[in-house]
Amino acid sequence: MLILKKELFEQILRQCIKEFPDEGCGILAGSNGRVDRIYEMTNSEKSPANFFMEPKEQLRAMKEIRAQGLQMLGIYHSHVASEAYPSSRDAELAFYPEASYVILSLKDKNNPSIRSFNLKEGSITEEEIKIE
Repeated sequence: MLILKKELFEQILRQCIKEFPDEGCGILAGSNGRVDRIYEMTNSEKSPANFFMEPKEQLRAMKEIRAQGLQMLGIYHSHVASEAYPSSRDAELAFYPEASYVILSLKDKNNPSIRSFNLKEGSITEEEIKIE
């Protein structure tokens, strides 16, 4: 299970709405399944169908996460026109098998939905995400 504070969920939502119509993306950091910090990343693909985190930003975030004694718990991104479910490209580019992959769907901007998945060796397993 991944636990996300309501304020952090709202931060992700604001970022992804701001990036619309392109996908927004970032890193979730914390410990024991509890997200303590969000690292908003630049989608270097500037695309409504794909995302790729800007490498220098990602490296800086990873160094800071380690320096603070946290773990990278997951990676999030938005889907602007489809459900909150991993695309084949999302599954193909899931390079961190220990991470949660969180997808925020803005298909219905008035009713966004968020879901979390484990993506390992081509298999997609949904995990519970709790917003508190």
